[in-house]
Amino acid sequence: MKQAVTRVDDNEYDLFQKTAASLGTTPSDVLRMFIYAFNDYHGFPYAVQSRRMQVESFETEEEATEFATDLAMEMIV
Repeated sequence: MKQAVTRVDDNEYDLFQKTAASLGTTPSDVLRMFIYAFNDYHGFPYAVQSRRMQVESFETEEEATEFATDLAMEMIV
C-alpha cells in the first residue's frame, strides 16, 4: 500500500479537518474517497473549469430554482 502526502496552508487544513469531522469522517478518509472517485471517473469527479462562471442576479426565486436544478442535473449526467 502506498502513501499520498501533500502540503497545504495551515488555515486550509484546519477548515478541511473541521469539515471532515462535521461529515463524520477524517481527512485521511476524505482523501482516500477522493482518490477512489478520481480513479473511477478517470479524472475529477466534478466539473473543472479554468475560470469561475459569471452568474447574474436572478429576477425571481423561480429563475434561481430552475438554474440550480439545471446545474444539478448537468452534474449528475
